[in-house]
Amino acid sequence: MIMPHVLTHQQLLEIAGEFGTPLYVYHAERITEQYHRLQEAFRETGTTFFYACKALTNVNVLRHVKSIGCNADCSSINEVKLALLAGFEPATILYTSNNIDFSEIEEAVSLGVHINIDSLSNLRKYGEKYGHAYPVGIRLRPNIMAGGNLKIATGHDKSKFGIPVEDIDKVLALVKEKDLHIRTLHIHTGSEIKDVEVFAKGMAVLFDLVPHFPGLEVIDLGGGFKVPYAPGEEGTDVELLGKKVKEAFDAIAKRYGRRLEVWFEPGKFLVSEAGYFIVQVTVLKQSGNTCFAGVNSGLNHLIRPMFYGAYHHIENLSNASGVKKSYHIAGNICETDTFAEDRLIAEIHEGDYLVLYNAGAYGFEMASNYNSRFKPAEVLVQHNEARLIRRRDTMEDLLATQVILKD
Repeated sequence: MIMPHVLTHQQLLEIAGEFGTPLYVYHAERITEQYHRLQEAFRETGTTFFYACKALTNVNVLRHVKSIGCNADCSSINEVKLALLAGFEPATILYTSNNIDFSEIEEAVSLGVHINIDSLSNLRKYGEKYGHAYPVGIRLRPNIMAGGNLKIATGHDKSKFGIPVEDIDKVLALVKEKDLHIRTLHIHTGSEIKDVEVFAKGMAVLFDLVPHFPGLEVIDLGGGFKVPYAPGEEGTDVELLGKKVKEAFDAIAKRYGRRLEVWFEPGKFLVSEAGYFIVQVTVLKQSGNTCFAGVNSGLNHLIRPMFYGAYHHIENLSNASGVKKSYHIAGNICETDTFAEDRLIAEIHEGDYLVLYNAGAYGFEMASNYNSRFKPAEVLVQHNEARLIRRRDTMEDLLATQVILKD
């Protein structure tokens, strides 16, 4: 068995000592490893993968993702511009957003990227302006409930995302009226989907629609692969999913006499396990039977535990072999920003460094300056070399966009 690429406690301690904390650390080789796992799992399907940039958009990470052969999936026009800046060619960029002004779609067309449209309103506007001239995709809502948390379940019948599949007759009428070239059918049912059958249900929804779109070339099944956060937890069996996808697309090719491309949009799967978030203990506070270990960070830097109830495994880098005791790991923001409750961790002392694992996705990306706190620095480790890829905020950054009025 090939062991995954991981950074050791000693490496993380040295990086924390050099760059300070709080600090995000990303391991390039781990991202590469995850991408190669996907390639191997889907090698018989000819699948194309588009990295969901919203998970982590640091340009240096995007450049690494491009270097290993992955494409880019963008959820805003600014993410499209970041991907272009990182060196992605327009033909390797996919843009899918929701509730956007049509001007963003016009800009995406001008940049030459792939586009999925998720509303009848924008589809009509698109048809009126571009007709058959610029192939486009449509995002459908399949009415499938899936995902690790309601906030990240995007395919159910109350979701804001996509055109409801029950409105397919309206879609077809628009396609005919405006002579649209529909190149892609797209769904995204949610995030942290462990059950492979959820993807099978999504494929079934789209496959039934294939005959209605003679110019169809691509089935885009979105992302949502689960990665394990808690010890002993299992992620999506991508090897099994690869087999299921091959069987399904082989059957469709035989049924309709044409082979369709398969696209997936993994984000968390590629970068989550490559990320580490290092904090330092500032205060120990005993309250009855509870011991709080206060750290120099909070929900302003990593909001997932508070927003989603997400679990992040935590270890004491400074005293890894110490006797385990129960702690609440709490932040320094004026909210209840608790990273962990009643967590058994090697004995903690003030000044110790703690690491939160699986912090590569939706960590820094969802960070803020709440309480006028500085955003943390980011470091990329590649070929055993740690390099700064984003400096820590300064007071000047907090004031940079403010316009201070004269008395």
